[in-house]
Amino acid sequence: SHTMSEYVRMTDTERDQIDQDAQVFMRTCADAIHQLRTEAHKGVQSAQVKEHRTAVLDFIEDYLKRVCKLYSEQRAIRLKRVIDKKRL
Repeated sequence: SHTMSEYVRMTDTERDQIDQDAQVFMRTCADAIHQLRTEAHKGVQSAQVKEHRTAVLDFIEDYLKRVCKLYSEQRAIRLKRVIDKKRL
């Protein structure tokens, strides 16, 4: 209970800023993955190296998609709570 009394709630402005920063970060990551994918095979002769790089980039892209999905679900919960509060 002592730690709960020290807990300070975030303001809506802080939450909005985190949402905005998260969206920019996710977009930046997606762009970086796309750029890496286009550059991954330049100058590479080995099919094994190409296949490995493709697999790694696929894994990273899939991970980012799962993070984005989780973020979207969390944001939807937050928006639903805001709407419910406004109804009351």
